[in-house]
Parts: sequence; C-alpha cells; structure tokens
Amino acid sequence: MAQQKLTPRELAEELGVSIQTLANWRWTGVGPRYTKLGNGRTSPVRYQRADVDAWLQARENGAAA
Repeated sequence: MAQQKLTPRELAEELGVSIQTLANWRWTGVGPRYTKLGNGRTSPVRYQRADVDAWLQARENGAAA
C-alpha cells in the first residue's frame, strides 16, 4: 500500500501553521522531510505521512502517559 502524501496546504492545516511557515522550515531545514517533485523553485512539494509522524514524535516532550 502506498504511503499517504500530504500537500503543504494539508499539512499546514493539520499542524495549525501557515504554508509560509512550512516553506521557512524547508528553507532552514527544521521541518519534516519532504519531497520536491521537480527542480524548479515552484515545483510541487509533498510530505509523506510516516516522515511527518516521525518528526512530530521526535519533538514530543515529557513522559508517555
């Protein structure tokens, strides 16, 4: 089964941040892994669900309940 791929708009909505914040994270290398579908500046970007989940888990604080 193929992994779910999210657009920046979908991920921004899910995380409660702006699309520009995701772009800034990509630029500075602090956000979740992403795939760029082309070489141009305006090429589409996609995020794999597993990469987003791993990125979020790595940022969890505190002990598990």
